[in-house]
Amino acid sequence: MYENLPGGEILDDGLRSMSQGQVDENSLLLLIGAYRLERCGISISPLTIGRAFPEDKLYELLARKYGDEAYRIYKSLTRRLVSLENALENLGNHKRKG
Repeated sequence: MYENLPGGEILDDGLRSMSQGQVDENSLLLLIGAYRLERCGISISPLTIGRAFPEDKLYELLARKYGDEAYRIYKSLTRRLVSLENALENLGNHKRKG
């Protein structure tokens, strides 16, 4: 549904993961961006991740999966999330003006 936007795969895959109660890279990214995403009209389901912040949980997951490359991948994923948030906000602004 959002595949045409930069980072759209994060949103599509993350929403699917969240609906299944899965904690993965994309669902954690949506938790990190929940405030901005919800302001754009995208409902983010609650996901149980314990007492950890989603940023910390994402980094832990990446460290287990990628080892020394975790930080680089974390930064890349969060930049992709910001691109998605910006695109959604621009889309919303464009619709309001049109």
